[in-house]
Amino acid sequence: MDKKNIDWENLGFGYIKTDKRYVSQYKNGAWDEGVLTEDDQVVLSECAGVLQYAQTIFEGLKAYTTDDGHIVTFRPDLNGERMEDSARRLEMPVFPKERFVEAVVKTIEANEAFVPPYGSGATLYIRPYMFGSNPVIGVKPADEYQFRVFTTPVGPYFKGGVKPLTICVSDFDRAAPHGTGHIKAGLNYAMSLHAIVSAHKEGYDENMYLDPGSRTKVEETGGANFLFVTKDGTVVTPKSDSILPSITRRSLIYVAEKYLGLKVEEREVLLEEVKDFAECGLCGTAAVISPVGKIVDHGKEICLPSGMSEMGEITKKLYDTLTGIQMGRIEAPEGWIKVIK
Repeated sequence: MDKKNIDWENLGFGYIKTDKRYVSQYKNGAWDEGVLTEDDQVVLSECAGVLQYAQTIFEGLKAYTTDDGHIVTFRPDLNGERMEDSARRLEMPVFPKERFVEAVVKTIEANEAFVPPYGSGATLYIRPYMFGSNPVIGVKPADEYQFRVFTTPVGPYFKGGVKPLTICVSDFDRAAPHGTGHIKAGLNYAMSLHAIVSAHKEGYDENMYLDPGSRTKVEETGGANFLFVTKDGTVVTPKSDSILPSITRRSLIYVAEKYLGLKVEEREVLLEEVKDFAECGLCGTAAVISPVGKIVDHGKEICLPSGMSEMGEITKKLYDTLTGIQMGRIEAPEGWIKVIK
């Protein structure tokens, strides 16, 4: 199939309508078979559950062209498992992970012409999501739902190369104790919007959220997990019940241990020990790892030894290894790469 006439190398990280999307309806206690459709419009009652009580969850993953010309996606089964967990927490019907992967594959296949060519720096972003669709006026779960998958080609998260970020310790809480911080619910991201806009106004790239209970431990940012490197080369990631279990973070931990032979620790990370780390990064689907050069805690600057000019040495090795696996330049662990074509 011929590719669309798109300036792949100058794409931004935004929405471009593609040809097909997947839709499945949940009614009378069951999901229907699901269809691919050209219709990108969602028509809802003004009283739909999603509009009244924010009953919506989502996922994000990518498809790309590998070094040897295959179209693949990365660990979609884990996205499916995480969406199952999110659905259970918000009292939504589970869309089984096997069907989730099937829907993702079908949607990528239907939009093959929008998968950017290898070497362009662009990828096809995939957004599966689910929401309550029938009218709900009393505070309760909806009875009907839609599961949908759309795609959009996006450029690299970093334009003009990787530049370490400056972040600030936020006065806001990202999640409540025993709340929904560990699932990918739209309401979590709505809560973070004021905080991120405020941070940007003050000249920071992102927020560092602390644990909502004691406000002494590092949790995550509004859309990514933290990854630290100690001065002796140990990779450390914060452990908490109220942060999202990032698939990228889990993959980087495996890469650190099994590919690079590094020591890894998943544990509580105190804010007071951040000054002692050598490197820091934010890990997520969009950029894999975004390096952090400076953390500001209410006027007190913590400057990482890795600096503000480039990724730290170990962070760069992790980035290069994981992207090498994703792009087919390095052999992947079994089950990590789903070949579409």
